[in-house]
Formats: sequence, C-alpha cells, structure tokens
Amino acid sequence: MSLDSVPIWAFFAGTILIVMAFYEVGYRLGRIAHDKSAEEKESPASGVAGAVLGLTAFMMAFTFAMAAERFQTRKELVRTDANVIRTVYLRADFLPEPDRAETRKLLRMYLDRRLSITRTPDVAPQVDQFLVESDRIQRRVWNIAVANARRDMNSDVAALYIESLNEMFAVHASRLAIGARTRIPIGIWVVLYGLTILGMISMGYHSGIAGSRRSKATWIVAIAFGMVIALIASLDRPSGLIRVTQQPLADVLEFMSVHK
Repeated sequence: MSLDSVPIWAFFAGTILIVMAFYEVGYRLGRIAHDKSAEEKESPASGVAGAVLGLTAFMMAFTFAMAAERFQTRKELVRTDANVIRTVYLRADFLPEPDRAETRKLLRMYLDRRLSITRTPDVAPQVDQFLVESDRIQRRVWNIAVANARRDMNSDVAALYIESLNEMFAVHASRLAIGARTRIPIGIWVVLYGLTILGMISMGYHSGIAGSRRSKATWIVAIAFGMVIALIASLDRPSGLIRVTQQPLADVLEFMSVHK
C-alpha cells in the first residue's frame, strides 16, 4: 500500500485539521474534568502532555531521518547512473559497425526516456511503461554485447564492456527499488499520526484542566506539524515538491549528442 496518490498539500492541510480538531477534543475533556472536580490537578496532565509530545518529536525525527537518508541515496544513485551510462557509451566504441551505431542510439533513447519520466509531475503512473521500454532496450544492448563477445571469448575489451553493462543494469535496479518502490511503511505513518493525535489531546486537556482559554498559539503548532509532515512526505517520494536533480544525466545526454 502506497500513499503516493495523496497529494503533498493534503498532508499539510490534513495535519493542521487533525492537530486543531484533537486539541479541541482534549480541551473540552479538560474543561469537563475541571468543572466536575476541583481536585483534578494540572501538574499530572502537564507531565503526560510533555511525555507524549516528546515521543511525537522523537517519532517525527526518526521518520524524517528515514526519508532524508533515502533522498540522499537517490542523489548518489543519479550520479552513479550518469557515470556508468557514460562509461558504457564510451566503451561501445569497441564494437564493430553497425553494432556500435545501434548501441549508441539505444543508449541515447534509454537516457532520454529516463530523463523525460523524471520531468513529469507524477512519476508513478508512467513507471510501468518506462520499465517495459527500458527492459527492451537493455535486452537488445545485452544481446549485441554477447554476440560480439562470442566472437572472441578471451577478449579483455569485451569483458570490460560487459562489466560496465552489468553495472548499468545494477544501478537501474537500485534506482527502481529505492526510488520507485520503497516508501516509508504505512505502520510508521499510523504511529506518527497516532502520537500526534494523543499529543494534541493531552495538550488540549492540560489547557482545559488549568481553566485557561484556548490558546491561539495552537495554530502555530498546527502549521509547524503540517510543514514537517508535508516535508517528510515530499522527501519520501520521487515526484514530491523536493526532487533529486537529474543534471548529471542531462550532462551525459548532452555529451552523447556531441559524440555520436
């Protein structure tokens, strides 16, 4: 199950509504307790609120670190991908014609398609079509390499070229697994929002039991929570507001257009 279908603004707006709604729930519960019993003290409620909000902050930091680490990994994979594709393109010089020209044309198509899909607002719907096209190109490039390697099984040049192809395929698989398939587990989102709800209830209860009015500063807390959770959701998906730059791949495509 993936939350990619949920827009980033929905995380922001939804979190604000959740924070404000459950703060109100907690506040009303606190007012009821305050009106019914004067013995109900605010100190225990304050301790509970602090503990729950501390757990919420910890969970939020943990989730953010998970998303940020994966974002950094995607950046590194883009650079690696650019390097290995460039290497394969250069080593295609070892192939005889017409295999050399066909391989280079296929690599340009492969890279151009990879760049085009990253420029779309929503990557997910096009992933399956891209995988079919990239698999077809990879199979053809591999068959050309194998056919030439069989002509001289002891060729070091053929071994180097096939090694670079294997590395290109491995990086492609890693980008697919980390960028297109891996997300923050639903269970972590449930716990994060659950702790947020409990934290807001306890915070509102503390205000209610103290007999104070509703604090307008709660809006600041709600907006802050919304911003952080929206940022986590954006870092977690390749089509979020914060995207990994594909400039290294664009530079390789420009290099290919010059060195055909």
